[in-house]
Amino acid sequence: MQALIGFSRAVDAFTVRLGRAVSWLLVAAIVISTLNAIIRKVFDASSNAWLEAQWLLFGAVFLICASWTLQANEHIRIDIVNATLSKRTRNVIELIGHVLFLLPMVAVILWTAVPFFTRSFFGNEQSFSAGGLPQWPAKSLVVIGFALLLVQGVSELIKRIAVMRGLIEDAHAAGGHHAAAEAEAERLLAIAEAERVAADGPPKA
Repeated sequence: MQALIGFSRAVDAFTVRLGRAVSWLLVAAIVISTLNAIIRKVFDASSNAWLEAQWLLFGAVFLICASWTLQANEHIRIDIVNATLSKRTRNVIELIGHVLFLLPMVAVILWTAVPFFTRSFFGNEQSFSAGGLPQWPAKSLVVIGFALLLVQGVSELIKRIAVMRGLIEDAHAAGGHHAAAEAEAERLLAIAEAERVAADGPPKA
């Protein structure tokens, strides 16, 4: 099990580094989008290649950083329900979710995405728009993104089993959306109480 935990830690480290690097593509997409808008308004000109480039960059961030989102425990869950469950129940739900839903879903998408990409690559598929970009780089992102998500899903499964066996601490036990929601609720209650006191004065004995 220790070897698997070591593998999981290596996967997590790679996922974080890659996610942080790829997230900078959003800046490039914003710059391209801004320049496109300026050129279109000032010079009444545009380029389908640049338009498609900003879509490609956004797609790269969305797909490749999905594994980072999973690793950081920032994926969507119903916190109100999740918070009422015991730690053991939450762990069981996480385990079942990974084994029966996440990993099979990712495997099916990969199974269909590989031929989807290879047909485009070997056929040198081009954009339907005049002057647009080749289509296979965008389709390759589906394969890359879900391959990374599959590996990260395996890492999350290893960590969940290790947590349930008491081999490692749950890194997200006190974090994630639930802790943030609780902190925000406490902040809003404190503001409401301060406004009440300011309006009515302190409670009289």
